Amino acid sequence: MLKVEEFYKDFGVSFSLVMSAGKAGLGKMITVPEIERPGLALTGFLKGYSLQRILIFGRVEVEYLQSLSSSVRKRRLSKVLSSKLPMVILTRDTPAPSEMIELCDRRKIPLFSTKHTTSHVMQKITYFLGRAFSKSESCSGTLVEAYGKGVLIQGDSSVGKSETALGLIERQHRLVSDDVVIISKREGSYLEGEGPSISRHLMEIRGIGIINVAHLYGAVCVSEKANIDVVVRLEAWDDDHFYDRVGLEEKHKEFLGISVPYYVLPVKPGRDAVLLIETIVLNHRLKKMGVHSAKEFNLKLLDTIARKQVRG
Repeated sequence: MLKVEEFYKDFGVSFSLVMSAGKAGLGKMITVPEIERPGLALTGFLKGYSLQRILIFGRVEVEYLQSLSSSVRKRRLSKVLSSKLPMVILTRDTPAPSEMIELCDRRKIPLFSTKHTTSHVMQKITYFLGRAFSKSESCSGTLVEAYGKGVLIQGDSSVGKSETALGLIERQHRLVSDDVVIISKREGSYLEGEGPSISRHLMEIRGIGIINVAHLYGAVCVSEKANIDVVVRLEAWDDDHFYDRVGLEEKHKEFLGISVPYYVLPVKPGRDAVLLIETIVLNHRLKKMGVHSAKEFNLKLLDTIARKQVRG
């Protein structure tokens, strides 16, 4: 949920929202990420009309209201402008009828106006509410963007996550967040990660301390957010553990009900974790284009074995 006051604070300046009435209702909650135009409800047909959505009045709706007598206009608006509504917005700087202002003040419904067109406002508000209402969770890790793909680097403390990310930054890839990543589900189909605002562009390197990546390497080496396309877990090399050497088995890790390709990368002196993560990302891009090297090798191997069996 989102308070109307918070919406006004975050959205008001960019959309030149001006409050006309209903200031006492700024504490109301926006409970659904949906908007609505009154349409047929202004004629008295209220079937399917919602009282929980933000209500948008365009120039056409206001012109229709102005064509009615004052008594009819007040009666129609009284049915549409329920005290349960979170807020009302008039577009194109359309003047609000006096009956609307009176009802919004009396029923504590925040009434705003904007100079922007109805279609533009509806598109932007839908996008804003979709982001505000999306599910999110936080996790430990470092998020970088390499070759246009978001890589979430995870692993135990002191395994080298930040140092590996720093190596990627030196190769002109971009840092999104170090240590803590806030993951959000977008449009129900993909994940987006960002860092807390207090630690944005900052990294902690043991033995050095806190560094500001944007100041050291330039603004081109940081990004506020990125999709999470791949998860790489760094772990200390274990001679007794079996590591996949072919890559036929594809692992995934789930966040907020969405699965993301998952790789376990053992690290030890002499292994270039930065180069290996770059290779993982490039190989992931090839897979997305339908090129799977491990499967191609396996098919060739099976074909070779089959031919030898026929000859034998």
